[in-house]
Amino acid sequence: MVSLPSPTVVDPMQPRPFRVARAIRETADVVTLELEAQTGPPLRFQPGQFTMLYVFGVGEVPISISGDPQKPERLVQTIRRVGPVTEALCKLRKGEVVGVRGPFGSHWPLEQARGHDVVMVAGGIGLPPLRPAIYHLLHHRQDYGRVYLLYGARTPRDLLFPEELKRWQYTLSHAPGATPVRVTVDRAEGDWDGAVGLVTSLIPPLPINPSRTTALMVGPEVMMRFTIAELRKRGIPEGNLYLSMERNMKCAVGFCGHCQLGPHFICRNGPVLAFPQVRDWITRKEV
Repeated sequence: MVSLPSPTVVDPMQPRPFRVARAIRETADVVTLELEAQTGPPLRFQPGQFTMLYVFGVGEVPISISGDPQKPERLVQTIRRVGPVTEALCKLRKGEVVGVRGPFGSHWPLEQARGHDVVMVAGGIGLPPLRPAIYHLLHHRQDYGRVYLLYGARTPRDLLFPEELKRWQYTLSHAPGATPVRVTVDRAEGDWDGAVGLVTSLIPPLPINPSRTTALMVGPEVMMRFTIAELRKRGIPEGNLYLSMERNMKCAVGFCGHCQLGPHFICRNGPVLAFPQVRDWITRKEV
């Protein structure tokens, strides 16, 4: 007797159709898409996870989810134009359809971080993968200590979600006069009167309890290496440092091996990994 697959089993390699409900131009080369499922339930996810977005006739790329986990009715993805597929995604308009697989991967350890101070460090397009974690912290603000977002971009024109950055300045605050959102740019332009320099320069003055601090970081690997070094100087335990790694993911389920980093497949074991898991690999060039 032939056993037929259950109709409730979801094939992780089969894209679901999602329609573009809204396309938001964030910067010259970054677009946020708000997508709605055309079949089946909304896509529920954990902060830090990603999807595979498929543009029919062009190709597929991994993109971190940047929306609110408590509002799954719209799948929010923020995309920077860096190649043919992302260029096609950035050109999509309301009503057009894309394929979505996922969600995939590990997530930020927000449950384990309850009661801790939380430091989030983002470089450039690294802010969108942290945005769901920020939403979670806002929904459960009383469960955490001091919360800080340190964000660095190339220029003021490259800053993402500027209106939300202003709101988070107040909603993440733990005390009157606190400055939970700290922003710096590599190069000042126009009337910019904020900090100029590397995002790591924002770490030394943070008033945190190192032994009870969890740090989350996303950005270029060189940025994360220097960020880890600064956080370790502050006395934060290695096991409390978490990174979101980026590799050339193709299948998203650990079959193809494109995203292997040492013993890990970033699509399956990551993208969020504790620093001790990747210590021996992230410090090696060309790995």
